[in-house]
Amino acid sequence: MPPITLYFLGASRSIRPAWLLEELGLDYELKGAEREGQKAPQWMKDEVGGLGKFPVLKDGDVFITESGNITEYLCDKYDKEHRLVPALGDPKRYSVLQWVHAAEATFMTHSLAVLYARWSQKDGDVAKTEAGIAVNVQKDLAFFQAEIGKSKGKFLFGENLTAADIMIEFSLDFILARELGVKAQDWPKVKEYIQACQSTASWQKAQKKTGHKL
Repeated sequence: MPPITLYFLGASRSIRPAWLLEELGLDYELKGAEREGQKAPQWMKDEVGGLGKFPVLKDGDVFITESGNITEYLCDKYDKEHRLVPALGDPKRYSVLQWVHAAEATFMTHSLAVLYARWSQKDGDVAKTEAGIAVNVQKDLAFFQAEIGKSKGKFLFGENLTAADIMIEFSLDFILARELGVKAQDWPKVKEYIQACQSTASWQKAQKKTGHKL
């Protein structure tokens, strides 16, 4: 099997592919670094090219970017039993992929709007701007709590981990850790879910290997 390399930027989405690689039982080389002035160090950007955003997976001579894309790639290539993403054509596949994509397209999009307002707004009332944006974050979390409440297990699709969990866990953890639109509310089911994910052997192996910490 060609060597797999994961370019891992500290305190970032990079924990997703690391967790997935551990869950799949795949060997990989870790090329990790912490941020320098809130940005990835230049040597990492030089090695991967493109936008210089992380995580990046190198499988043999192929570079794969975007954590959701990396997730689908690894599952399609190495999850032969379709344990983490159901097979092509199986209706359950698209229920799982809904969360794979929502993790970035919905949850991170709405929460990052709050963070960017804090960082970038030059005039006006930042607190009022954040409060307005936060409505979407709270709707997302309320939706998640309702959906996890329907599950017959501790994960989104029961007792068995899927790619949906591997993608959405970081989004939820990031929102709560950075208090992005959630200061006035408690989210017990979200916190319970994050704890369940982080208690898995594969997440803990990934955390230990990478040093991930928000």
